Amino acid sequence: MIQITKPKPIDREVTWDKRKTVLSKTDKRGMIEYANETFVEVSGYEDYELISQPHNVIRHPDMPRVIFKILWENLKKGNNFHAVVKNLAKSGRYYWMVTDFELVFDNNNEITNYIAKRKAMPEEALRKHIEPLYKKLLHIEQVSGIDASEKYLIGFLEERRMSYEEWIKDCVGSKGFFSKLFGKN
Repeated sequence: MIQITKPKPIDREVTWDKRKTVLSKTDKRGMIEYANETFVEVSGYEDYELISQPHNVIRHPDMPRVIFKILWENLKKGNNFHAVVKNLAKSGRYYWMVTDFELVFDNNNEITNYIAKRKAMPEEALRKHIEPLYKKLLHIEQVSGIDASEKYLIGFLEERRMSYEEWIKDCVGSKGFFSKLFGKN
């Protein structure tokens, strides 16, 4: 297996066709088993570099860990979770995505794989809503830890009487946001 060294982040976005879908398949531990051509194009890694790597190889340091904590808690329970994530390309550039998961089960109803379909997030929603919250969560994590960041996120969502996914839909101003992106609710 190739050992990937994470690049130094550059505050420039990857240029790519945002109408395309980025797709990957991982095992139940999050190790990449497949990456489509769009994933390879956007991330800047070759498919042979990505295979057998943990999916967090593309995790951007601007991402609050609490988002991945709640994402994995939901997935391990068998629930889909639409997370908005800032990723780090091989070049050091970033790209934002919203993810939809398909969970694959074996004959014993145990999760064996996750298939993740990702689409670009609308720019205005990122700048106006997602980035300010994520910066605050990341700062709280750096000062007080992930538990404090999670408490803040819970309070933030409770104040709005929304789940994380409802808040994302509200940010983009579309109740049918996920169905438009992924062809389902």
